[in-house]
Amino acid sequence: MGSSAEIEESRILQPRLAAALFGHAEAERMLLDAYRSGRIPHAWLIGGERGIGKATLAYRLARFVLAHPDPSAPAVRQATSLAVAPDHSVARRIAAQAHPDLLVVRRVINEKSERLYTEIRVEDVRRSVSFFGSTAGAGGWRVAIVDTVDELNQAGLNALLKVVEEPPPRALLLLLSHAPGRVIATIRSRCRMLRLRPLSVEDVARAAAAALDAAEKDSDIQAAAAAAEGSVGRALMLLEGEALKLRSLVLEQLDRLPAVDPRALHALGDAIAGTEVETLQAFMDTINAWLGAQLDRDRNNDTARLNRMAEAWEAINRAGREVDTYNLDRRPFVFSVFHALAEAGRP
Repeated sequence: MGSSAEIEESRILQPRLAAALFGHAEAERMLLDAYRSGRIPHAWLIGGERGIGKATLAYRLARFVLAHPDPSAPAVRQATSLAVAPDHSVARRIAAQAHPDLLVVRRVINEKSERLYTEIRVEDVRRSVSFFGSTAGAGGWRVAIVDTVDELNQAGLNALLKVVEEPPPRALLLLLSHAPGRVIATIRSRCRMLRLRPLSVEDVARAAAAALDAAEKDSDIQAAAAAAEGSVGRALMLLEGEALKLRSLVLEQLDRLPAVDPRALHALGDAIAGTEVETLQAFMDTINAWLGAQLDRDRNNDTARLNRMAEAWEAINRAGREVDTYNLDRRPFVFSVFHALAEAGRP
């Protein structure tokens, strides 16, 4: 799913281009204090839900360290944040993906299919070994961002572990994870954990407005922020195309469960039947948010229903990944999702 045009980067969604950070002042202060102490841990596991600013914070730290390589310098001592001016040479080179002392390990495009690989390739992880083994620039720092460690297979995790276990001096490894509790213990135990909380509705609105160069009080931005569950990424996705309208259609059918309206599901299937990645993601986000609320509600009550909902969650997300990976017809998927939810929710 997704042509090369669809995979092409959007400036509003690229953390390396973000000049501002919203809602994570405490985490930013922790990183700044650790750096100017002169004893910053070499590996950080930055965890939190998708789209809340993990990568933005990681790039922010990378820019600051590469722009101010001496932790004892007056500019570092006097800094109140990790901000680096956008016109600084380091910021410009990172924005252009051309800084030799920053390595970003992430999924790349398969040239044959013009689609992103489903995992981070082990050869891309192994690049970090030679990267940290080579000579750094004038400042002496090497920084690597792994976005995200969740997308590594076992071979990739083993390759990463070697880097985490034997870091060279003045190395900084920033591992991002949507589910840090699931990161293997051998890696997790060697990292300083930094958990980011979902943003407030106000911070999501401010961040989305800044990304889109729009008014914070815009009605669509306010609606997207309210529905985004603390994620700027999700808010921006909802603001693209018909995503907000799609969410409303999905919620309308979820409210009718366990009753199922085939005609309405046909219409919903048609609404997400294209190849755009945003529509399927908006559909899955809405389903998962609803399921999460159901699980929370049943946690201390109906154990049997709780188990059925948990099983439905796993099955729906597994099927969703297959639809995404193999570009399957989404109409039958919509029917299967609602029938699974109807069965799971019955008394």
